Amino acid sequence: MAYEGLMVSVSGVRGRVGEALTPEIIAKFAAGFGAWALARSGGKARVVVGRDSRVSGPMFQAVVHSALQSVGCDVIDVGMVPTPTMQLAVEYHHAAGGLAITASHNPIEWNALKFIGPSGLFLDAAEGAEMRQVVEGMIPRATWDNLGSITQDKDAAREHIEKILALPFLDVEGIRRKEFRVGLDCVRGAGGSFMPILLELLGCKLATINMEPDGRFPRPPEPVAENLGELQKLVQDSHCDIGMAVDPDVDRLALVSDEGVAIGEDYTLALAAKEVLRHRKGVVVTNLSTSRIVDDVAAEAGSRVIRAAVGEVNVAVKMRELKAPIGGEGNGGVILSELHLGRDAPVGAALMLQLLLEEGKPLSKIVAAYPRYIIVKDKLDRPKAPLDDVYKALKRAFSDAEVDTQDGLRLTWPDRWVHIRPSGTEPIVRVIAEAPSAEDAERLVRESRKPVEALAQ
Repeated sequence: MAYEGLMVSVSGVRGRVGEALTPEIIAKFAAGFGAWALARSGGKARVVVGRDSRVSGPMFQAVVHSALQSVGCDVIDVGMVPTPTMQLAVEYHHAAGGLAITASHNPIEWNALKFIGPSGLFLDAAEGAEMRQVVEGMIPRATWDNLGSITQDKDAAREHIEKILALPFLDVEGIRRKEFRVGLDCVRGAGGSFMPILLELLGCKLATINMEPDGRFPRPPEPVAENLGELQKLVQDSHCDIGMAVDPDVDRLALVSDEGVAIGEDYTLALAAKEVLRHRKGVVVTNLSTSRIVDDVAAEAGSRVIRAAVGEVNVAVKMRELKAPIGGEGNGGVILSELHLGRDAPVGAALMLQLLLEEGKPLSKIVAAYPRYIIVKDKLDRPKAPLDDVYKALKRAFSDAEVDTQDGLRLTWPDRWVHIRPSGTEPIVRVIAEAPSAEDAERLVRESRKPVEALAQ
């Protein structure tokens, strides 16, 4: 079934509020998810519901509650919390699933519904397809005497914070003694009512901007370097040890060094891996579009990187399979398996403070010890024909490269790589390259575009 203007993916449905994304659409998907969860649980099903700070969140929250009740699901509402808090709540309550009302880093006019399975992970491809079949059929409704109930869980955020502080290799007292000065930008998202509590419990002195969680983002909400100018200035003016920026649903963390420089979101996972691999043995799992700085850090620790297809659930499933202690994505998404298998900016923040404690030197010096790579990202319209011919042409053109075909095509050399893949949510082909210089990365992108453009003609 086509949904005009909506982006429907394995783990969610998103669109612009009042255009493609309406209460009717949210009701349909929420009811379908509830009916699917109910059928899988074989009886009564409890579904955790939470949201980020977007202006449309409370409206959609009421719709989701009603839709779930209408199919006989009991709702556990956790209010406005980070998405990782919701994932943990699904596990804690042994719920049949969860619905997160969040468009993550999308612009202010967007919202979305994200589907969480009973394991606390986002739905995988098979689960997503199964659930969408229910959405597109006749959704079974409950009779008056079997409607679901609604209860509140006001402790989900506190429990999340307590789990982080209880991590065995986190030296909470040592971090507190350092009294790190932290610049914090929560982009007026759900992190505004969570991150300060965690950081203050870790003894940090805070300099903050954009903390009111009202969803009125003062800048593009994605925590990439070009959006963090205000935080960079705050870190410099307030003489902070580190700057931290999170996205609206608090699953991505970007860092600014003590010199007031946004170091790039790929470094979040690399530095988290550096810290965790001191205490835990195992591989690091990340996706095919993540910087090779993670490989450098893993090699230094005597470990290695295993790559999965793009998408948080793909990384999480591979981590579970390989019992990897640490993994995530190069967009600032850190997954610490000891806590839960989901991207978690708060645990990333705690790991950064532990790293600063153990290293005993500024973040700028830690980063300077590693090679710098430049990532160039491009996209172009997806041709109607399959991309197999594109991949064959590129393999011929770059016959000296190591080949990975689990998600499009990734070609790798010792100091550079390029990844060509069709987007799962838009009718485009993404081309991402990394090399020691911008010129080299741009050349890789240009050469990789050619067969795609030829196929489109």
